[in-house]
Amino acid sequence: MSWVIENDKVKVMINSKGGELASFISKETDVEYIWQADPEFWGRHAPVLFPIVGKLNEDCYSYKGESYPLGQHGFARDREFMLVEQTDNSLKVNLKSDAVSLKVYPFDFELILTYTLNDKNLTCDYEVKNTGDETMYFGIGGHPAFNIPLGGQGSFDDYYFEINGSDEWTVYPLEGAYINKEQSYIEKTPDEIRINRELFKGDALVFGTKGKQEISIKSDLTSASVKLSYDEMPFVGLWSPYAKEAPFVCIEPWCGIADTTCASGDLSEKFGTNRLESQEVFTNGYTISVK
Repeated sequence: MSWVIENDKVKVMINSKGGELASFISKETDVEYIWQADPEFWGRHAPVLFPIVGKLNEDCYSYKGESYPLGQHGFARDREFMLVEQTDNSLKVNLKSDAVSLKVYPFDFELILTYTLNDKNLTCDYEVKNTGDETMYFGIGGHPAFNIPLGGQGSFDDYYFEINGSDEWTVYPLEGAYINKEQSYIEKTPDEIRINRELFKGDALVFGTKGKQEISIKSDLTSASVKLSYDEMPFVGLWSPYAKEAPFVCIEPWCGIADTTCASGDLSEKFGTNRLESQEVFTNGYTISVK
């Protein structure tokens, strides 16, 4: 099942599976900005990552002495979300804990996703509710993939990331699928990063950010562009599958991150985890803007 929200400028489609953004089309130019999930390269569009972001050591974690299996990026992206509310330009869907989720994640929760269109801007809001009686630990993040080239203009190497935000960010090197926190360092935030295949030879580029951030995908060969912005996300990833000739890149805003190389495996001690007391609510989100 899928739902459509639109205005006179853009049309957006959201899938019930994963509550995933599946299409973002300009009505003025017919440009599709979202990757169309060709499994030859990557069979997803823009999955929601919950209740973890990234990969756990040995795909499991411990909590209160018990061990739980949990695959990369968690289970929300593969679950069916239910419609809560829909208008012409907004959509609210949710996922609640159940007997299936409790086998791999022993917390009662409600995850609410709200998509809101305003002109050519789509805001993607997260709301996580701890509906249980004990402290809850979780990560959540976005993984939207954007077509490159946009509208068929130019090639992959003709595009670049334009970055506006804080003066500095933290670089988190990867060791395989895990964060080598001991090798992290702070550098001046670049104004621009040229996109090419070799950029992703070591998998994703992972950064720690503070405050408002704007990351755009642009080319000098077209006026079409897409921007992802947020007010506060502790991490962001940039990714395209190497060495496939995949015609997309991802800009991934995260409230959570993969395990570090020296992680204890205890969920309550996980680097970058979020903590919610009973009945508390966590909110965050990001905006996609197109031209």
